Amino acid sequence: MDQAAQPQRILVFVPMYRCAPQITRVIGKLATIAEDPRFAILCVDNRSPDDTVAAATAALAACPVADKFLLLNDNNYGLGGSHKVAFEFARIHGFDYVLVLHGDDQGSIFDLLPRIKRGDHLRCDALLGARFAPGSKLKGYSALRTAANRVFNAIFSAITRHRIYDLGSGLNMYRRAIFDEGMHLRFADDLTFNYYLIIALVDRKLRVEFFPIEWREDDQVSNAKLFSQGTLMLRLLSRRMLDREAFLAGEHRAMPRATYPATLIR
Repeated sequence: MDQAAQPQRILVFVPMYRCAPQITRVIGKLATIAEDPRFAILCVDNRSPDDTVAAATAALAACPVADKFLLLNDNNYGLGGSHKVAFEFARIHGFDYVLVLHGDDQGSIFDLLPRIKRGDHLRCDALLGARFAPGSKLKGYSALRTAANRVFNAIFSAITRHRIYDLGSGLNMYRRAIFDEGMHLRFADDLTFNYYLIIALVDRKLRVEFFPIEWREDDQVSNAKLFSQGTLMLRLLSRRMLDREAFLAGEHRAMPRATYPATLIR
């Protein structure tokens, strides 16, 4: 069989931190992919202080998907660090795509599955869920946060000269091979990881496509503070504007690491 015709393996990566009330719902929805052999699930917990790991363990045991993994980061690496753990896991185990689905149940995999069925991901390096794209729906999202996100989307779009509809929703899909050379390893490990990643995707002229999603807030607790996140955005944009090449090649982590070890729980 021609390699291009072989089924593409897709790793559903669920980053978890303090989402014990929601993670059971998130994993429960993944039962819909149980009959598709392309999919596997990887939950990565970032040292949650609550019962997230216990809740995820029970939910994975009940989930009918055949291939399921749960990793516990050896240290708290931040959201970006958890992405790096997942991308390395996908590389080692030969997955072709990484689908990111946050464990707090604000976004739904149901918004992406029809696009995978159509093969939209095959023409992209990054298929990015966008809370602020035409056709998206926001439920329980404050007017202030909506306005702030739209402003920053516009600023990033102007600086990168590429229309950006969202700087970091919790529902994205990436071609794994774009990370094989380690372009992402020096990006910040905190919540700004996605900002660096979007800039790198655009500046490296990779194929990026945004799609509308439904996003809701009800029992979730955001770890992002609007003012501090805005300050960090402006700082990284100023570095990008001063020297694009130096920005892409530079070290942006507060604590550089050679590796991001994690322990396999199941």
